[in-house]
Amino acid sequence: MDQPVLFRDEQSEPEAEIYCDGASSGNPGQSGIGVLIRFRKDSPSRPDIRISENIGITTNNVAEYSAFLRALKEAAAAGLRRIEIYLDSELLVKQIKGIYKIRSANLRPLWEESLKMLREFDSYKLTHIRRELNGEADLLAKEAVKNAGRSC
Repeated sequence: MDQPVLFRDEQSEPEAEIYCDGASSGNPGQSGIGVLIRFRKDSPSRPDIRISENIGITTNNVAEYSAFLRALKEAAAAGLRRIEIYLDSELLVKQIKGIYKIRSANLRPLWEESLKMLREFDSYKLTHIRRELNGEADLLAKEAVKNAGRSC
């Protein structure tokens, strides 16, 4: 049985909303991640953080976890302590919340790293959203796949 999951959802306002998505052209196939971090309007003037990055050949689920982990790393690096995260991967959200078991050996280390990173925040809320509500992160991830192999 999987370890219990620490899920914090305190009443304090989040400092930022985070949208993340992974994409794969084939499964496995050329993959990319997309991350959008939107800081609260009442926080000191900070521009949104947008990440579109190719991660090579992998599965869609690994790409989803990779985007999630990158988002958490960026949030921590930005000094955020209270975050709200939106993903369109029902599998990832339910695995993190402990609803689904981790059946894939290649996802287990990503799941473990995700839980470890989440524990570093004062509070977080993890929400599954429909793909059409995750449009900007989806576009960033798809651009990363499309631009694979192109030099910048």
